Amino acid sequence: MATAQRRWPRGTWMKLTSIATLQALMAQRGMSLATLARYSGCSKGFISHLTSGRRRTCTPKLATRIAEALEVPLEILFVPSAPSSTGRIANQNEAA
Repeated sequence: MATAQRRWPRGTWMKLTSIATLQALMAQRGMSLATLARYSGCSKGFISHLTSGRRRTCTPKLATRIAEALEVPLEILFVPSAPSSTGRIANQNEAA
């Protein structure tokens, strides 16, 4: 599935919207951690961290490759998370 390359602002990270959705899509397509990792161009360990909740973010480029490997729109799995003015990733739980 070839898509146009999107340009994201510098420092943008992509946040996984739902671990359950990622797991369900992998199961639906019969993809193991190793298979998704191979198609996405990352390590099996990183996919394991996403599916277990130990990691919730990745680069826009990797998020795009994961979505393409699962044959779903990027927005189904990830949302952009822009950095705050302090350089830290903005967290919705940090009330201002």
